Amino acid sequence: MPLSIFGFQALWSPYLIGVLVFITIIYFLVTTKWRKDFKVSEPLKKSEAIYFVLAMITIYIIKGSPIDLMAHIMFTMHMVQMAILLLLVPIFLIKGIPWWVWKVAIEAPVVRTLFKVLTLPVVAVFVFIGLFSIYHLPSVLDYIKLNETLHGTYTFVLFLSAVFMYWPLIQNMPNSDQMKPLHKLAYIIANAVLITPACGLIIFAPNAMYETYTNGDAWLKAMELCVPASTLSGLSLSGPELFTDMKPVADQQLGGVLMKILQELIFGVLIGTIFTRWYRSEQKDPDKITADALAAHQKKWESQQQH
Repeated sequence: MPLSIFGFQALWSPYLIGVLVFITIIYFLVTTKWRKDFKVSEPLKKSEAIYFVLAMITIYIIKGSPIDLMAHIMFTMHMVQMAILLLLVPIFLIKGIPWWVWKVAIEAPVVRTLFKVLTLPVVAVFVFIGLFSIYHLPSVLDYIKLNETLHGTYTFVLFLSAVFMYWPLIQNMPNSDQMKPLHKLAYIIANAVLITPACGLIIFAPNAMYETYTNGDAWLKAMELCVPASTLSGLSLSGPELFTDMKPVADQQLGGVLMKILQELIFGVLIGTIFTRWYRSEQKDPDKITADALAAHQKKWESQQQH
């Protein structure tokens, strides 16, 4: 059965287009015309603008295009949507928003302490992995997908946790502590390892676990999150099997595999980028590195002589 039966609004989310365009306009006004009000002379970088626009486009593709509708029909598409939303979009946003805008946001009186705690590397990774794992417990996912407000709230909180998780790794705030390259590599690997059990549960489960992808009544109720109820009431639908030939177990397993593959690809690119920059920084001024090492050795020797 073609997806077109759900109508233009469900397929292309025109309201989301309006919201994202509005956010983009505000972004460029703040970072160009209004930045003097913040007493900032630093102009918007081309790379920042590109990253932010990429974030907006990516959000629309995964939450406003037919991909979002397919994510309610096939668990495979749901996991692809989650991988891109949680593992790629936060990178674009952190890199796309200028540091001084972040500074205004994260140094607000109520936010400052909470943000500082939630972006501690150990806290950030466990909060993100915990929320992601809990979300994909069958009873939790099925319950959340039947309530539009709860689904939107949990998704937003999960997305924020992904931003917090990436913050220590990517942020480049002036006068802020930066993770050492080796620590960044260990941090990424820890993320990859800790998310594996959640993906493994999905991949190796012997049966389809999610009612909202197998039970016709639960599935129809969950579809109300992206399809107007008035449209659904005029259709005779029994379940997701009308739109895919894939068995529920195979759909679930493929979703878990794709989530893990996409995570490994994104993390692999990050590891490659960090390692390359680390290598270049070490090679950029070897004489200075040698001089620093000799100076440290001389200082240690003098200290020993004094004793």
